[in-house]
Amino acid sequence: MGGIDIKHTTNEVVMVRPKGFFFNAQTAVNNAYQHNDEADLNEVQKRALEEFNNLSDALKAKGVKVNILEDTAEPKTPDSIFPNNWFSTHEGGIMCIYPMFAENRQMEITKFKEKVVKICKDKAKDEEFFKIFDYSENHDKNKFLEGTGSIVIDRKNKVAYCSLSPRADKNLFETWCKDTGHVGVAFESRQDGKLIYHTNIVMGIGEKKAIICLEAVDEKDRQRVKDKLIEGGNDIVELTLEQTKACAGNTLELMGSDGKSFIVMSKMAYDSLDKDQIKKIEETTEIVCVDISTIEYYGGGSARCMIAEIF
Repeated sequence: MGGIDIKHTTNEVVMVRPKGFFFNAQTAVNNAYQHNDEADLNEVQKRALEEFNNLSDALKAKGVKVNILEDTAEPKTPDSIFPNNWFSTHEGGIMCIYPMFAENRQMEITKFKEKVVKICKDKAKDEEFFKIFDYSENHDKNKFLEGTGSIVIDRKNKVAYCSLSPRADKNLFETWCKDTGHVGVAFESRQDGKLIYHTNIVMGIGEKKAIICLEAVDEKDRQRVKDKLIEGGNDIVELTLEQTKACAGNTLELMGSDGKSFIVMSKMAYDSLDKDQIKKIEETTEIVCVDISTIEYYGGGSARCMIAEIF
């Protein structure tokens, strides 16, 4: 952390090893990507833990520093495997803490905040310039903004995209943009007629490429969003609505130890892409994909959601 915010990717992240991962009824009210069934809770946790370990190992193999936080059985936080929603970090020694829609997701802040702040301060080196913007009290006002789930950041251009939903308050997004020095692009997106709950379901932005389902973006907003991406020098890879359902938009670009960026996605996301899309992405970035199908099925989130960057 420090200097001018021009770096788009990082080689350090936070992940939370699950304990009691399962379908979260509190978030399912507006997350159409979650599923519930009669599966044994212990078996689901076992499979999710294996998938988590495989993803974190894949990142380590690329030379990424992975700070793993261990979840606890109590209090129950079934979605703690998705830490990117309650905090984000930014160059210049900035950390943001966000208000979560679900009570048991808000509890993750109390559970992990102290540990994450220490990681961020260690990275910042100069604590005098370390600043926290804490928006979490807005939870009590029923105003929500769920981190880099709600906000997809084009860090290299200081532009932030937000698909408005019950989990993304427009006024709060505008406040965040002002506080952190980003140009805001707010829009709406839908799948099967319903507002998509998180922006990072619709899109992911890398150093060179922007992967986005423009078809999901409301017609009134579509051209404006596309133009802003192109203005930032982003080469657009368009997704279909079906590919969005397969979490193909839920991607993240990170930096390997070789100094080259790579894009992380799930196997389900990768398998949904056609040859031309894969070829276009691989022109500039290697793809690393891992099977996290249990986490996707019950949690309604994918690879990007599991990784919180440390800048």
